[in-house]
Amino acid sequence: MKNSRIALSMVAALALAGCGANTSAADKEPVASDGKSPLAEYMGEGFVSSGGGGMSVTRAIGPGANESSEEQLAKQRKMEDAIAACMKTAGFEYVAVPPEARGKGKFDEAFKLPPDKFAEQYGYGISTIDWGKPDDQANEDPNSKIRKALSPTAQKAYGKALNGQFDNPGGGVIGIAPSTGDKGKKQDTGCRGKAAEEVYGSPDEQVTDFRKFDSLFKDIEALRKRVEADQRVIDATSAWSDCLADAGHSGFTKVNEPRESISQKLQTLSGGDKGAPKPGEMTAIGPPSLDKVDAAKLGDLRKEEIELAKADQGCKQKVYEEPFKKAQYELEKEFVEANKTQLEQYRDSVSER
Repeated sequence: MKNSRIALSMVAALALAGCGANTSAADKEPVASDGKSPLAEYMGEGFVSSGGGGMSVTRAIGPGANESSEEQLAKQRKMEDAIAACMKTAGFEYVAVPPEARGKGKFDEAFKLPPDKFAEQYGYGISTIDWGKPDDQANEDPNSKIRKALSPTAQKAYGKALNGQFDNPGGGVIGIAPSTGDKGKKQDTGCRGKAAEEVYGSPDEQVTDFRKFDSLFKDIEALRKRVEADQRVIDATSAWSDCLADAGHSGFTKVNEPRESISQKLQTLSGGDKGAPKPGEMTAIGPPSLDKVDAAKLGDLRKEEIELAKADQGCKQKVYEEPFKKAQYELEKEFVEANKTQLEQYRDSVSER
């Protein structure tokens, strides 16, 4: 992964954290009932590992990684103040909204449900939740009201001052331009990006600092493959597949396939399956609104999603999660013991951000 691409993803993460925008269903999961795995203690919030669908490795270099809740809140307050000062200099009004004053998103409570209860109501949260629509929290944002009160031309200027080239008012989310691999090309991130850099540090500097952990992440990726190749996990996956087939959902051989199948069907319905954007093109974080999707077809997909998710979650609980977690924890424990020094260095480095 090129430095520029990592830096870009960090800018997007910082910006999203600052504005409280919704993330897509692909990034959201209902809460798991189990505790932290041996690796989670060292990898922080950027590390996801659960028996519900496997193990994924993400660099925990965004806002809030390995910080206490109060530390996160303090930085968010500081960032809001910095945005307000920057916007004032640019000639616009911006109200610094402390994180405590922000209302809960309309689906916050949903994602606190246990996985089985979430599946019963929302399936995977893909077609059943319209992430493209601003929620009540966004409607209550004083800065949204300030922006909407401006003329169309002034609204555009306001958005550019606030989010730079990453502004996407039509979709209610921040746009992102895929990296072209060009080095030294400065991207306009607006006052939000400047504030993020002031509070969290330069993305380029952070990328450079984390390059020394590349080998660690390669080793963790190898560990993930070891877990998947463990005979206990192979047997559990086969049992899960048979269980799903018995429930009327045959053809799935990998635990992430049911979720991906629903996501792909929604992409097709919404016209979002046109392939990856060309380098330099603007796209958006999160799916478009589902308003223009055929209502009958969307209704059928939602029913299919909920039924599939219920069966999927039931089979995972019945035959997959326990053997997966046993193999995962055992192999992770061995990995931690063999790599403890480097893991501690990584944890300490992240906590200093």
